[in-house]
Amino acid sequence: MSPSKSSTRSRLYIGLMSGTSLDGVDAALVDLRGRPRLLDAIYLPYPEALRSSLLALHVSSRDEMHRASLVGIQLARLYATAVGRLLHKSRVTPRDVHAIGCHGQTVRHQPAARYTVQLVNPSWLAELVGISVVADFRSRDMAAGGQGAPLVPAFHAAVFRDPSVHRVIVNLGGIANLTDLPRRGPVRGFDTGPGNVLLDAWIAAKLGRTYDRAGALASRGRALDALLKTLLGDAYFRRSPPKSTGRDHFNLDWLRSFGVSRYKTEDVQATLAELSARSIGTSVSKACPGAAEVYLCGGGARNRDLVRRIAQALPGVAVATTARLGIHPDWVEAMAFAWLARQRLEGATGSLSSVTGARGPRVLGAIYAA
Repeated sequence: MSPSKSSTRSRLYIGLMSGTSLDGVDAALVDLRGRPRLLDAIYLPYPEALRSSLLALHVSSRDEMHRASLVGIQLARLYATAVGRLLHKSRVTPRDVHAIGCHGQTVRHQPAARYTVQLVNPSWLAELVGISVVADFRSRDMAAGGQGAPLVPAFHAAVFRDPSVHRVIVNLGGIANLTDLPRRGPVRGFDTGPGNVLLDAWIAAKLGRTYDRAGALASRGRALDALLKTLLGDAYFRRSPPKSTGRDHFNLDWLRSFGVSRYKTEDVQATLAELSARSIGTSVSKACPGAAEVYLCGGGARNRDLVRRIAQALPGVAVATTARLGIHPDWVEAMAFAWLARQRLEGATGSLSSVTGARGPRVLGAIYAA
């Protein structure tokens, strides 16, 4: 594919997503003429040193402002590498791309304190790649009284809503979130709780692996009913939407506070998988009554054990991945931030106040011109 500048300047965008799982960067090249269409995509894993630096910044520590600034530049360089590889793979030049939508890496999410932090240095990124960058998507919604998250429901509504069937989209990132797409009426959505974040943290702590491939460890374990009931007793699960959460709340210290080290590693992993599945299932049942179809996206959609548990938690509901709707589950979020960049440049709203609880929809993001 080698499109000319005149044919693509207003329709090609790149979305960059780095999620709570802290695994790496998803980069998607998207054609936004008409229904969003994925043209190409790549994944670039985080170097271990960068991942460790990001994890360390999730808690207050010495000289964190200096370290966060340096990490923001490191991230910009890594994002630039991802963009360069995507352009090379796609045979597209920087001049062919109208803008990049960059989520950045969340290191703090404190809606109760009215702030959220997604690290990246957008000026560096624009300078390195020669493409305008749109970033800082969450702050305006929070300034308007919203949670600043989740932001993808507006994109889900634009591409997945069907007036003939009640659908729910569930993003299985580090934190899981859902988007309720009824046949008519307002779109709603919220973070249901842990997706992969506790599963990844536990297996890393016990076995030194970054994640449980296909849920193999969890599938060998036995979910512990008493522990599961205790975990589900966390106040977050009882809160009504709008709500959002992150590693600030659900992390390894939170898990260890329940004395989990006395149990078998595989049994804790199975219990954590059941925690994610049950909290998602309960959220869909309570907040999305009458939903006929649930579609999964995000990295957790590759976890066969977790997907099986979610299906069991939603009897009578058809559960599949967004691949059935025409978009591979790995790239939905990156595509969403390409779409959000387009919304910003066109002065169109990118948020849904029915999701975030803001005083109204807002135009999201700050522009860093190339």
